[in-house]
Amino acid sequence: MTQLESFAAGSAAPARGDDAPDGRWLSIVGMGEDGLDGLSPTARGLIEAAEIVFGGARHLALAERAVAGRAQAWPSPFERGVEQVVALRGRRVCVLASGDPFLHGVGAVLARHVPAHEMRTLPAPSSFSLAAARLGWPLAEVTSLTVHGRSLDLVRAHLHPGQRLLVLTSDGAGPGDIAALLSATGFGGSTLHVLEALGGPRETMRSCRAETFDLHGVDPLNLVAIEVEAGKGARIIACAPGLPDAYFEHDGQLTKREIRAVTLSSLAPRRGEVLWDIGAGSGSVGIEWMLADPSLRAIAIEERPERAARVRRNAAALGVPGLQVVEGAAPEALAGLPAPDAIFIGGGAGDGGVLEMALIALPCGGRLVVNAVTLETEALLIAEHAVRGGSLVRLAISRAEPVGGLTGWRAAMPVMQWSWVKP
Repeated sequence: MTQLESFAAGSAAPARGDDAPDGRWLSIVGMGEDGLDGLSPTARGLIEAAEIVFGGARHLALAERAVAGRAQAWPSPFERGVEQVVALRGRRVCVLASGDPFLHGVGAVLARHVPAHEMRTLPAPSSFSLAAARLGWPLAEVTSLTVHGRSLDLVRAHLHPGQRLLVLTSDGAGPGDIAALLSATGFGGSTLHVLEALGGPRETMRSCRAETFDLHGVDPLNLVAIEVEAGKGARIIACAPGLPDAYFEHDGQLTKREIRAVTLSSLAPRRGEVLWDIGAGSGSVGIEWMLADPSLRAIAIEERPERAARVRRNAAALGVPGLQVVEGAAPEALAGLPAPDAIFIGGGAGDGGVLEMALIALPCGGRLVVNAVTLETEALLIAEHAVRGGSLVRLAISRAEPVGGLTGWRAAMPVMQWSWVKP
């Protein structure tokens, strides 16, 4: 008997035929800090009728008076708890969650394993909804994001003057860490509202400026509302592609701003897609791909360790810490990677079968964009274009620079770009 079978057998009485007459054996109940008092009769009834009730220690304590069956705290790692819930299919199981279970919550995780027609979910107001109500902020007009268990760098891309953000943190140190990040990046004048233990008897709200943050004893259950104010020199990450070159740490291996903007346009990112950035250099193309939409993923393949480390630093500094970096030489480093929807090759297209591997890896409808600055790579792209079609363009950029005491045009190396959609 496996561990899960033993758990299922010993945790409650055998299932009865009327346990879930409509097939919905799993109930997910969202709770607030007001506990049972904030639940509807239906939600409380689902807890009372459950044979097994899963939840964190805090949730189980809040619901203790209504739990008639077995109370089961989530194990560590959390994935084991999901396995235990699934192993109890057909029994009356209730899972307790914070607020709305499908907003950064356990509901979204369970839905990957349990069909919707087998679940009954009763959400409570989320922390975002409660915070917006306390502040009088229209929820549809603010940006809501979570850094619970995630990097604070995710906040960076949303720091635009005059914007309002609601940020769910991990612990009592979170608000101070956010204040430090804002102060270090030129947004120290922003106002922070720290909302603690929302919806319960311990609820409080305290406000201060990021640069003078002095709040102590912050409750671990908190959300930070930010009224963004940009100071002189603040690094504002624009919504359009083509960020200033100065935003990237690099050693000269950088797809320059104007070329990068055209490259992103040619790659044509669409929601939920994956990009391979082969020969990432500074990581600029993969970073701007991810900045186009939170659902986008990118994998930067870079052979040189110092450059790979630089890509990671750039990704964090520009608000996309989730950029995956693979250290290794293509095409060998491409083996086993998640399938791409688009591929960018900024250098080395003619090395060791890199281009051939990219052509094979793309699915039908996938996009390939290759930039070339050498005559040898240009010749390769011209040949591929002649056979496969696509679009071939030559990009030449000149910038005004001082010439003696005057100003003149200084040309950058021209770039040939081949873009192709796999039929």
